[in-house]
Amino acid sequence: MRLVMCVVMMAGVFALPVQAKDAVPPTREQVAQYADNLLADNYAADGPGAAVLVARGDQVLYRGARGMASIELGVPLSVDQEFRLGSITKQFAAAGLLKLVEAGKLSLDDPLSKFLPTYPNGNKITVRELLNHTSGVKNYTEISGRMGLPVRADLSTAQMIDTFKDQPADFAPGEGWNYSNSGYVLVGAVIEKVTGEPWHVYLQKALFTPLGMSHTRFGDDHAIIPGMVHGYSMDSDKVVPSAYISMTQPHAAGSLVSTLDDLLRWNRALHGGKVLSDAMYRQMTTPTGKAQDGHYGFGLELQTLRGHPTIQHGGDIFGFSAALTWVPDAGLSVIVLHNSDSDPPGTSGPERIAATLGAVALGDPYPEVKPIPIDIDTLKSFQGVYRIDAKTTRVLRMHDGALTAQRTGGERTPLVPIAVDEFAYPGTFSLMRIERDAKGAITGMRVFQGGEGLGDVAPLTTDPLPTERKAVALPRAALQRVVGNYIGDGMAMRVFVDGDTLKTQMMGQSALTLFAQSQDQFFVTEVDATLEFAPASGAVTTMTLTQEGHRVVFKRGADQ
Repeated sequence: MRLVMCVVMMAGVFALPVQAKDAVPPTREQVAQYADNLLADNYAADGPGAAVLVARGDQVLYRGARGMASIELGVPLSVDQEFRLGSITKQFAAAGLLKLVEAGKLSLDDPLSKFLPTYPNGNKITVRELLNHTSGVKNYTEISGRMGLPVRADLSTAQMIDTFKDQPADFAPGEGWNYSNSGYVLVGAVIEKVTGEPWHVYLQKALFTPLGMSHTRFGDDHAIIPGMVHGYSMDSDKVVPSAYISMTQPHAAGSLVSTLDDLLRWNRALHGGKVLSDAMYRQMTTPTGKAQDGHYGFGLELQTLRGHPTIQHGGDIFGFSAALTWVPDAGLSVIVLHNSDSDPPGTSGPERIAATLGAVALGDPYPEVKPIPIDIDTLKSFQGVYRIDAKTTRVLRMHDGALTAQRTGGERTPLVPIAVDEFAYPGTFSLMRIERDAKGAITGMRVFQGGEGLGDVAPLTTDPLPTERKAVALPRAALQRVVGNYIGDGMAMRVFVDGDTLKTQMMGQSALTLFAQSQDQFFVTEVDATLEFAPASGAVTTMTLTQEGHRVVFKRGADQ
């Protein structure tokens, strides 16, 4: 969720019709024209932008960039510049470790304790479980406050492990699946124990140099990296330099940098049998056990695009986001590198850009979403609480004249009606369909995820709609009373007045509007969160954030 943690949103993109059987791959010129238009629609020429590459086999269909590599210096983006990869790093770490397995230096079923004897429960966690996120090791980026000020410190591998090793496990090893950056820090630690050198130095020798990837390396923030672009964030709809993170902390989970051409070279090598044996590659790209729940191999996700199986991964890190996709049956590579960690309103992120371009290159573009009018009474009939599982629901309700959907812990999203009983999620490929019985009564909803498949059903319950909180008007003096900068649990948050509106913004996130319940309590409508300022009158000294059972107390800074 936003504020304390990353916002919980519905995973993936959502269903549209499966690939047309008579799809004809477009020409290079057609792909290039579409890509140029797509970049122009999503990235301003004078702001953060993206470098994009689409290739069919070794034939590059499109290589282009739009936006600025350095807004401050007026340097435009170009196709040969270096970007942070974030979690795309994981497939390199996984492949490097698998090469050590092939060399007989370790086994996938070796316990973690063989390499880190003092790691808690390390005798029960296997190397395989670290690679496919079934270890149960707590993801350090989900630890409250961990991604605030603490993430700026340079840490050794051992110090990084100390930040999460004593956290309660999410589940017993092998008994569940949960994406864990901590698991890949441990993958890096295993590489270091086996090779006796830093994990990234080993990857340079084992992968990057042999494959001719001369622009792929550890993103050392204390070194000058030729061609490295600047990273940005959004602050109250304004572009600002991204928050600082020591690249020692993403470690083998996310601290590499690379270029479009190096990533194409990697796709062709990894998926063309030049990195691993066929047997080891099959293990890397075949989810097993609980990893099937996450469609996850080793550092790679298995999804589909317009009916085609894909092997892909995204990356998100301070200042940058990225997507790297491989479509095996078409030999198609799609790479999108974005030098911002947030997208301006109304634009698409790298993974959606990659899916859109991939569909076009396959000759089966996603159809245009065309809204249709639906009367208010019909929209109201869809309102209700639909149950996904024991802990999660999706609530449909009217808000400001539109039908909205809100998953437990997620954002309220207005839905776009596109057909009778069918709605699209704006800015995504998301599709929701109302389910009815033989008599026409609503029985549930079906949400189609990943742009494919039969969809997931959430039955309609008899639960009443959650009570909506009512805002009260406060004089400007009451709003000004709570304005300030607040620090709590390693996180920084500011509260400010924008025009006549009170807003709050967590460091590295977009601003949210605050609504008053009283002179000391405010709430956010985008997510279920409350801010309480104390004392209730006079000078404010603390602010308590409550969200989904989490409470964090912030102290107000001295300079207001």
